Formats: sequence, structure tokens, C-alpha cells
Amino acid sequence: MLPCYLYTFLVTFLLLNSPCIASRPIPEFSQTPPATSASNYYNINNYTWRNFNIFLNARRGSHVSGMSQLKRYFHHFGYLPLRDFDNITDTFDVPLESAVFRYQAKLGLPITGELDFNTVSQLMAPRCGVPDTGHKLHVSRNYVYFPGKPRWGRDIPMNLTYAFSPENLISYLKISDLQEVFKRAFSRWESVIPVSFIEISDYSYADIKIGFYNGDHGDGEPFDGILGVLAHSFSPESGKFHLDAAETWAVDFESEKSKVAVDLESVAVHEIGHLLGLAHSSVKEAVMYPSLKPRKKKVDLSVDDIQGVQALYGSNPNYTLGSLLESDISTNQAVRLRITSSPWATLTTTLLTLIYILLSFCM
Repeated sequence: MLPCYLYTFLVTFLLLNSPCIASRPIPEFSQTPPATSASNYYNINNYTWRNFNIFLNARRGSHVSGMSQLKRYFHHFGYLPLRDFDNITDTFDVPLESAVFRYQAKLGLPITGELDFNTVSQLMAPRCGVPDTGHKLHVSRNYVYFPGKPRWGRDIPMNLTYAFSPENLISYLKISDLQEVFKRAFSRWESVIPVSFIEISDYSYADIKIGFYNGDHGDGEPFDGILGVLAHSFSPESGKFHLDAAETWAVDFESEKSKVAVDLESVAVHEIGHLLGLAHSSVKEAVMYPSLKPRKKKVDLSVDDIQGVQALYGSNPNYTLGSLLESDISTNQAVRLRITSSPWATLTTTLLTLIYILLSFCM
């Protein structure tokens, strides 16, 4: 029979020299889907910027027919100054490269200066019609304000009224569903700031006027059809809130099965942020991030959204930031638990326990 110290040595040797057991990596989803073109990312053929897939992998010096339209896109959303709209070339020139750099930095994309897959996919995504950037926007951390940092100039706590245009509604949306969606959207903002939103029936007297419109509707910002610009609103104290009537608006994805359906509440929460004075954020998790994919829901305010709007209006006395962070803490704890429960950690614990038993036996 071997001495106890030899048993201990043998087990320790096996522990240190056992075959390496790699812990199974947590599966990750590739940012680049296995597709040959960015248009396959959505698998939809009838949306506004579907032709942008022809610019995939273009870089400075490239010449692609139709690139002048891409330059107009960058101009509209604040990335590329243009003066002569009649002589825009189809060449990927230095100003366009600079615009791509700024776009990628603003929207949290890899900064390459090229029209790579991630960038083209983002360009093709449906989005808000408000420009992302401009020389006069007021930037504070990640959240951004409109020029001059406007807000509703009323005493705190304040009441703001809203109403729906009786002539500009969507026939397939019941008014009761519409009211419920917007009530929830407004409540998300009023839960964090000392502002109450009250629906009234008199559209002409409402502070915030909501309506669905097609194409050119007289505000200088015409809508462009399915899955292009979804909606736009204006800085305080305009109160104009316009949605593109060409979209398939969904209040419930269980009943609305269209592949191009857009969640109405998500868009409403975003546009209300503009009405309060917030411009577009660079934080992808923020509701003030400019784009929203079809059949996606994004209604929960992020820390960035909350800090931005509270800097304008102060905090709702009943709101505490701690409640928002609890979910993050729980998530981190779950990650730590998953790491300590890996196969290698379990094996190590078992072998160390065996050594302890052997040593106890020898004593």
C-alpha cells in the first residue's frame, strides 16, 4: 500500500497535468450575417434605401452610378455640406469619406471610412427624419440637444397637452389603440421628469399635435415611403409630431404579421424625446438612437436618455436612478454565476476536494 503522501502527490500530479478542458464559449451572433449583399440583411425588396446595397465596399476613389443620391442622404442627415445640388458627382471623394467617418463615429460603427457591410446596413435601416448632427448642435456627453438647447419654457411642474389630428389618422388603427399606445409612450418620459402629458380632444389648442401624413405634407420634410424616414418631430416649442402614413404601423406584433411592420410605441417614445428637446444620441441602447429596424421594439429609456432629459427639466420627485440599474446588476451577477459554473471550475473543485479528503485520511 502506498504511503499517504504518494496518494496526495499522485492526485496533485493528475490535477496539474490533466488534458486541457476548454470551457465552452458563450455563443455570439456575428454582426455580419452570411449574405452576399446588405439588402439581404432585411430580405425586403420594397423599401426606400434598398438600392444602397450597390455601394457595398466602395471607398475613396470609387465611382458608382447613383452615389450622388447617397451624398444627398448624408447631406439631409447633417454629415455632408452641399451647395451645388445640380452638379453632385457619383465619385467617392474626400468630402464623402469625411462624412462616412463622421457617420460611423456618431452611430457607433467601426470607423473605416469605407462603405463596409455594417455601414451600408445601417444606412439602409429605417430611421427618424431628424438630422443626426450639425455644427450648432449642443453636445453633452452622449446625449445631444438642438441648437440653443431649447426646452418648454413653463413653470415646473408643467402640463403639456396633446391631441390627434382628426383628418390625418390611419384607418386600420382603432382610436382606442392609438390612445393607449401614446399614453404609454408619454408616461415613460413623465415618469422621469416633472412633466405631465394630458390628452385633449381639441386639436387646434393642443401643445403637441400628432398626425399621419403621406409624402409632401407642407412642412418642408416630405415623407419617402415604406421603411425610409418613419417619422419626424420638431424641437420645443413647435409641438409638431408627424408619422409617415405609408408605413405599416403595429400596436401588437402578434396581430400584425407584416415583415415591414414598425412598432408605433417605439417611434412615439423616440419622437417625444425630440419634442422635449433631445436630439439623436450615439448610444445604441438609447431610445434617442436614430434608427429602428422593422418588427423591433425599443421603448425603455436608457440612462443616457434619462440624464439628457433631466438636465433640461429636472427629475420627477418619485424617480430614482437605482431602480433602472437593478436590472444591470442582476445581469452582471448572472454572468459571474455562469463563469464560475464552467466545466473547468467544476473539475477543479472536485479534484481539490479529493486532495482534501486524502490529506484528512492520512492525518
